[in-house]
Amino acid sequence: MENEMIKTQALIIGAGPAGLATSACLNRLNIPNIVVEREECSASLWKRRSYDCLKLHLAKHYCQLPHMPFPPNTPTFVSKSGFITYLDEYATRFNVSPRYNRNVESAYLKDGRWIVEVGKGAEREVYSAEYLVVATGENSEGVIPEIPGLVESFQGEYLHSSEYKNGEKFAGKRVLVVGSGNSGMEIAYDVSKWDADVSLVVHSPVHVLTREIVRIGMWLLRFFPVKLVDRWCLLLAKLRFGDTSRYGLIRPTKGPFMNKLVTGRSPTIDVGCVDEIKAGKIEVVPSIKSIEGKRVVFVDGNTKRVDSIVFATGYKSSVSKWLQVDDGDLFKENGMPKRELPDHWKGENGLYSVGFGRQGLAGITRDAQNVARDIASL
Repeated sequence: MENEMIKTQALIIGAGPAGLATSACLNRLNIPNIVVEREECSASLWKRRSYDCLKLHLAKHYCQLPHMPFPPNTPTFVSKSGFITYLDEYATRFNVSPRYNRNVESAYLKDGRWIVEVGKGAEREVYSAEYLVVATGENSEGVIPEIPGLVESFQGEYLHSSEYKNGEKFAGKRVLVVGSGNSGMEIAYDVSKWDADVSLVVHSPVHVLTREIVRIGMWLLRFFPVKLVDRWCLLLAKLRFGDTSRYGLIRPTKGPFMNKLVTGRSPTIDVGCVDEIKAGKIEVVPSIKSIEGKRVVFVDGNTKRVDSIVFATGYKSSVSKWLQVDDGDLFKENGMPKRELPDHWKGENGLYSVGFGRQGLAGITRDAQNVARDIASL
């Protein structure tokens, strides 16, 4: 028996902050829409795949979704639990009711409409929509790099940062954290508090700033050119941390905000990891060459025995697995938009993306508002 077609004006895939914001904006304009989500809750990255000590790295006014500021008594830097509460209240206020446990299997254009086939356990649903909004974001699937010997011979435990909650089970162990972004340095700092022997793999240059320096920099960018702001922020960073290259943390040649514009990589916000590195409690090591048993071989020839490895090595988009990318001429084979900012959110034939601009929650807000306005105009 053929599945009944479920028709809607706009279908939104993903119920993270991007999907919630887009649905809220469309609801305010009385545009019918449905949100489908593969997990059994909204904002699963925050609720199920983030560590306990996580906080928003930017001040709250850079992280609020459209049409709902944080309450005045909210701390400047919002905790994980505080942000989850905010997202749940946001969905309630704007009548966003995602359909959970819907795993999108294919999406393609047929006779001017988007046909989306969805798995719901053993059942199937088929949606037909005039507009399709991809809100699965850049952080859909965790990435663990291929390292010789990791799968075949490593005798300890390894996991992606999305599976890490806290350092309790690593107490007293030799732990290697791979990655010097926010997740990597925060996890290394967290594990070190549990009396673990912690090493941190830093394989490329990284800007490390404090939350306050980033906040000052973002305020200054409203008035001054990015190169000048970078110069001031690097001066503040040197006053705070000293010469980090002495400890294996080499800074990129471009300043932190220029580097973000050019590469999309944000500066790392220090939560105390640099002081632990300077005190010798966390050892900085180079890239991994291979693994044999519990022995890790680094590219400089040095070796280290470890019990556990946490890969804070980022995420990738999963869009290309289910979307026929040519139909809307928006996504590349790697599941990221073809077009650069600020034109990354709109494709052809009613296809849109929200949350793919490497601009964090502020970018999600802009994308969601752009998409809703564009659909309303059509």
